[in-house]
Amino acid sequence: MKGLNIYWDGELVGKLYQREDGLLKFQYDETWLSNPDAIALSRCLPLQQKVFPYNKTRIFFSGLLPEAGPRSKIASILGLSVENDFGLLGELGGDCAGALTITPETQESPSITKISYRGLSDTELSNLVTQLPSRPLLADEEGVRLSLAGAQDKLPVAYQNGSISLPISNSPSTHILKPEPQRFPGLAFNEAFCMRLAKSVGLNVPSVETVKIGETDCLLIERYDRRQDSSGRTERIHQEDFCQALGFPPEKKYQKENGPTLSNCIKLIREWSTIPVLDISSFIDGVIFNSLIGNADAHGKNFSFLYQGSSRRLAPFYDLVCTLAWPEITKNLAMRIGSAQMVTEVTLSHFQQLAEREKLGSTFMKERVQRMCNRVTQALSASRLEEAVELKVSEIIQGRMKTLQI
Repeated sequence: MKGLNIYWDGELVGKLYQREDGLLKFQYDETWLSNPDAIALSRCLPLQQKVFPYNKTRIFFSGLLPEAGPRSKIASILGLSVENDFGLLGELGGDCAGALTITPETQESPSITKISYRGLSDTELSNLVTQLPSRPLLADEEGVRLSLAGAQDKLPVAYQNGSISLPISNSPSTHILKPEPQRFPGLAFNEAFCMRLAKSVGLNVPSVETVKIGETDCLLIERYDRRQDSSGRTERIHQEDFCQALGFPPEKKYQKENGPTLSNCIKLIREWSTIPVLDISSFIDGVIFNSLIGNADAHGKNFSFLYQGSSRRLAPFYDLVCTLAWPEITKNLAMRIGSAQMVTEVTLSHFQQLAEREKLGSTFMKERVQRMCNRVTQALSASRLEEAVELKVSEIIQGRMKTLQI
């Protein structure tokens, strides 16, 4: 039976096995279980000696891998079946979302002191960005083992003193580089604008900046699941997205595919957050903001928890994009708000429906919507809109506020 070792900052957490029939199972290591400070990898994988069956195991570990087109291309490059989660994790698992490093059991333990990065010249970086659509995550690049969930082309990188480097082997990345896809011109500036707007109205979001690499506009995002220790070493912070925590596989991240609903998410926060009152308020603010910016694609994998010691808190918001900027993208909400199915039809009454259903209080919801509208209005009036994309997004947001405004 094949095995992969799962490490957390150089410590063995457990083993992921592939049975003869191809199904996965996971078991925590005894040493990890005996550590009083040990943390479970997932809400769906609580600390226990018993082996976890396939249905529990696959949900969490498949959620670490890329999806859709990128996954298919990577599998083809590596000579693997597109459904082979085990094989893909073995090839890509050197640097994943959260705290984990995944290696074949035949390899030595990844040392947190043996950190290596490959510096890139401007030409090399431009070539890598050009390759990404046909070679996602630089699959099969010598020494590079990187994995990120999602269907968009992106690349984990190390960014220090204005220079971008590639993490080698199991070294931690610090940022995510998202080149703008040709079919969605303006996406880098769109997302950067929405993320900065979110920060200006008080939402917790990572820092972002736009960079031009060769002929491609890119977004560079600081990873919130990384931090610098006192010696300057990059540490990984564990996280899991709401699909993983709720037990939904990545192919069911949308409500219309029987994936998570806002009710599921609010219940999850109530039961799992260590400070649910604060995290529910923050989550609702994030939902209101996504509605205001015209983001129909806020699905279950776009919300996460961060785990630090005994603390389980809502992670910073990410993937904040005005999807209404492209008429060809569906207006259907990834998670419906009340009875509203499209982002263009959401009004205060739909948020009131959500409040009633989740027993959040009508006054609470009305005040949150009003406050967010006021803050967005103030932030937009203070913004210097220098890009055509920013002007377009601003116009869309103002139109959305006319619909939502009390």
